[in-house]
Amino acid sequence: MRILIIGGTRFIGPQVVRYLSEQGHDIILFHRGQTHADLPQGVKEILGNRRPLSASASELRGLTPDVVLDLIPFIEQDAREVMNTFTGIARRVVAISSQDVYRAFGRVNRKEFGPLDPLPLTENSPLRENLYPYRGEAPRNADDSGRWMDNYDKILVERLVMGDPNLPGTVLRLPAVYGPGDYQHRLFQFLKRMDDNRPAILLDEDVARWRWTHGYVENVAAAIALAVTDERASGRIYNVGEPYTLTMAEWVSRIGHAAGWKGRVIALPKDRLPAHLLEEADTSQDIVVDTSRIRKELGYNEMIEQDVALRRTIAWERAHPPEKIDPKEFDYAAEDAVLAAI
Repeated sequence: MRILIIGGTRFIGPQVVRYLSEQGHDIILFHRGQTHADLPQGVKEILGNRRPLSASASELRGLTPDVVLDLIPFIEQDAREVMNTFTGIARRVVAISSQDVYRAFGRVNRKEFGPLDPLPLTENSPLRENLYPYRGEAPRNADDSGRWMDNYDKILVERLVMGDPNLPGTVLRLPAVYGPGDYQHRLFQFLKRMDDNRPAILLDEDVARWRWTHGYVENVAAAIALAVTDERASGRIYNVGEPYTLTMAEWVSRIGHAAGWKGRVIALPKDRLPAHLLEEADTSQDIVVDTSRIRKELGYNEMIEQDVALRRTIAWERAHPPEKIDPKEFDYAAEDAVLAAI
């Protein structure tokens, strides 16, 4: 199978490429060339910018891919150009979405209001009623590198990919993904405290009870590769994530166990925590998703167990800490004052 991947060189992409390459598929990556990835031998790379994709449309259509995997469709125009470019050429488009499409996520983000949504969230659970979840009251400046976030919305991407009668689509809604290469450094705020021999990690008691489905990068990549190569995925939307969702307190404890940390996780009311540990999110709404559809329909199962995944992630985080660390986020004096009062 000839597979064209849009993106594919940063975090999840190289893992997807590895799985597909090991299966013997013909892989072509279309990317900007700004990120170097250690790709398997034989993978072809084409440099170009997806905005606008129309500038490279003729070259990409000439590749006659069987399946197009779009790892980075962030705005409505991204999806529209992919569908327009490959209609009549590809058999299917697979688009990577996010579980931030759910109305429950809008509750957490304080952009949706009303009763809590029932759990777990299935692929048929209500989506956000308000679009553009990361758009503020005022638009970002023209020179702001994050200006595209004003128009970010995976709901609009999904509508176009799943609504084209001439080009079938598949959508994968991803969880909070962690693992080697995680540019968001999801584990770092906890791991740094553990490596700094902090006796305890303090959590808002509401956050400590909160649950958010996670997924390890290699497992998530395997799910994507499966959806790309299995024609039964045509016309389907899938949640991806670990089968059990821990509370944040349990999640931090698991990280601590894998890191060899001997401290405690302590949950306290908001009014007892220092300001730098307060969360803005509404954690009364959990983000717990049901991932049974992809397991039943495509036979997906995690290949890497969570304890192994955490050890690999910790090793990478220790070797690749963030370039910039805000000392205000690690005000240990303030945290010690709280601990002394317990």
